[in-house]
Amino acid sequence: MGPGGQNAAVAGFVVVAALAVLAVFPQPGSGERAQPPSSLEPVAFTMPQETTPPELADAGAELVVSTCSACHSLEYITTQPRGMGDKFWHDSVAKMIKVYGAPIEPADAEAIGDILADRFGEATQLP
Repeated sequence: MGPGGQNAAVAGFVVVAALAVLAVFPQPGSGERAQPPSSLEPVAFTMPQETTPPELADAGAELVVSTCSACHSLEYITTQPRGMGDKFWHDSVAKMIKVYGAPIEPADAEAIGDILADRFGEATQLP
């Protein structure tokens, strides 16, 4: 096949490919309206109602509830390992501020660390 025949074959392929695209995606105004693929349709989710865990449900934990729940669920706190002690909880609060940018004042950070250490710092004993 010479250069002219090769160009004709490529041109023929391009025309067939273009027709295939037009058949799959009709142009607006051609009587059919182009539809997006079904995977792009909006999806709605109903999230479960957030509840306050019993360990944080009293007035003494109000600072923790109001501050920490602005960024994550309160369940995140209750699923942390128990018995890690005071340093773990103060370091966790410091990490939220330094790494994640939590807008917590130093006095509040100290108080939150104290509350969390008091409620979750001791190892839970089995009955």
